Amino acid sequence: MVPKSSEETRKRLLAAATKEFAQYGIAGARVDRIAEAAGANKQAIYAYFGSKESLFDAVYDAMVVQTMEEVPIDAFDLPGYVGRLYDRYRRHPEVLRIATWYAMERGTGAVHPSSLRSSKAKIAEIREAQKAGAITSDFAPENLLVLILNLSTTGHRVSPESLNPDRSHDAVKKSIMNAVERLTHP
Repeated sequence: MVPKSSEETRKRLLAAATKEFAQYGIAGARVDRIAEAAGANKQAIYAYFGSKESLFDAVYDAMVVQTMEEVPIDAFDLPGYVGRLYDRYRRHPEVLRIATWYAMERGTGAVHPSSLRSSKAKIAEIREAQKAGAITSDFAPENLLVLILNLSTTGHRVSPESLNPDRSHDAVKKSIMNAVERLTHP
């Protein structure tokens, strides 16, 4: 059998860690389970990432980068942007779970560097669209981004309203996009 390359091992560890952290958070995750699921040994986690916490940060960073690449902001079409985010969260529920674990275990004031970079870029895009008159200037770009990002998670977190079996994902997505259209209309 040909040994796996170190990059392949690293990718397998990240994939296994993503599932583990999404289910158990940082404190509940176990490096033994991650290593076993990745087909690697525990020492590989420490060699590649240094610690379980650093592995979580690598998972979180990869998640942010993948989301930015898959769903780049288009501040001139924020309803479309929120719809694409909604779809991504539907396809990848682990994203919101890991973000929730991050906030719970690191504290709500903690901001990961990749999230900060992502937010700054999005705020700059919104600011430009506001200057061009394409979207409302009634809200500071930072506040508008927070509103849009929060709307994009509607229906993905369990609440009594989200348990309605008659509610389709398409109807929720359409409602969110309509809300963003109204919110951002100049």
